[in-house]
Amino acid sequence: MDFTLTEERQMLQDGLRRMLADKVDPKAVARGDTAWSTETWEALAEMGVIGALFSEDDGGFGGAGFDLMVVFEEMGRAGAPEPLMETLIAGGLIAELGSDAQKAHLDAVIGGAVQLAFAHSEPGARFDLERVATEARQDGDGWILTGRKSVVANGGEADYIVVSARVSGNTGDRDGLALFLVPKGTEGLDLRDYPLTGGGRGAEIAMEDMRLPADALLGEAGHAFPAIERANARAVAAQTAEALGLMERIKDLTADYLQQRTQFDKPLIKFQALAFRMADVLIEIEQARSAVINLCGHLDADRETRELHVSATKQLVGETAKLVVEESIQMHGGIGITQEYDLAHFARRLTMVEHRFGDALFHLGRFSRLRMA
Repeated sequence: MDFTLTEERQMLQDGLRRMLADKVDPKAVARGDTAWSTETWEALAEMGVIGALFSEDDGGFGGAGFDLMVVFEEMGRAGAPEPLMETLIAGGLIAELGSDAQKAHLDAVIGGAVQLAFAHSEPGARFDLERVATEARQDGDGWILTGRKSVVANGGEADYIVVSARVSGNTGDRDGLALFLVPKGTEGLDLRDYPLTGGGRGAEIAMEDMRLPADALLGEAGHAFPAIERANARAVAAQTAEALGLMERIKDLTADYLQQRTQFDKPLIKFQALAFRMADVLIEIEQARSAVINLCGHLDADRETRELHVSATKQLVGETAKLVVEESIQMHGGIGITQEYDLAHFARRLTMVEHRFGDALFHLGRFSRLRMA
């Protein structure tokens, strides 16, 4: 098979890599000066990068798995914390389930003027998409939501938050879920914002009898789980592509260090033990790349096939990420964990990436269950 990028994707990759290298300062990200750079976000929108996450029918120009891979690998290579992931998930749910009025927001999203977040994870849910305790009950023509959401990335910055809830009276795991488009500042929405390790910000959200109008509902009440699962699959593809970019950057930093640092008048890379360890890192990264390519090519497959690739890829990339972080820091020595050196930021961000949307152990178990089903 030919995995060469199309001319359009190659142009997008080259332009995005140059722009991010110029705009993103890993040291500023590591200090947490801001949640993310407004200047970088505007540049992403101007380049059309946000539009690459959506199909032409939704106002973009991409949306395929390999479009996601190109964009998010470069975001990882730069260590950029801009909230493209949240835009991908929440925007995708609006595009799939939203009414015409709700979809009208996508033009502003793609233009970079409107920020989105997705509030699904809850305390105690771990990584299980089906465990939602937040309750939505009908009240006349509207809805009342009560519950809590945890680690909502970009929640404090978002203009709209897509919130999941279980329709009152429905105790099923997959059945009974609904999604709501909640504007920032809605009465009854209590939000606590905080910095995330590796860059960006998250939020804890509490909803106490939060009233929403009928037109806040995305799609049909009680039937949102398939859309959530599809959005999660695309997010895992994007997240593992970002991990690839982070691993490539860490590999380059480590290789440069081994070539420049000397011992007994020789570069460290000349010592066989270190050369073999570096070779192992290179091989594992290439294996992870093959898995991500495989997943991106199966995002539109049937559910069983798609979800098998989701868990297999997330498990493999998670294990590889752990290896790359540990080996790179050990081969650097003490300098590898200092705040002033770029490796520390990329290692932290890669470690956090491994834990989002399910870590390696969770997806190993999920893969086994899917295979036995």
